[in-house]
Amino acid sequence: MFSCLYVEFITQAKPETVQKVCKIVKNQLALPDDSTVTGESTFAALGADSLDTVEIVMGLEEEFGISVEEDSAQSISTVQDAADLIEEIISKQSP
Repeated sequence: MFSCLYVEFITQAKPETVQKVCKIVKNQLALPDDSTVTGESTFAALGADSLDTVEIVMGLEEEFGISVEEDSAQSISTVQDAADLIEEIISKQSP
């Protein structure tokens, strides 16, 4: 009898990607320089409304040269979510 083990690999974005996303979020939300934004930061906790979130996604698309599907964009709630999605999209674009 065979047993099957399903393991899901969760890819975490590179620290450089997370740092870039943090910088873009801070700029888009006009946060003070001394504000702390980390991978765990949620857009809501940083004061972003739905329009801010759309602008953040547009900034990310421009910075990374990607296109984020609307369904994927709606699933982003943290900086880490955004960074992970960016790397996933970039990896799918690579030949």
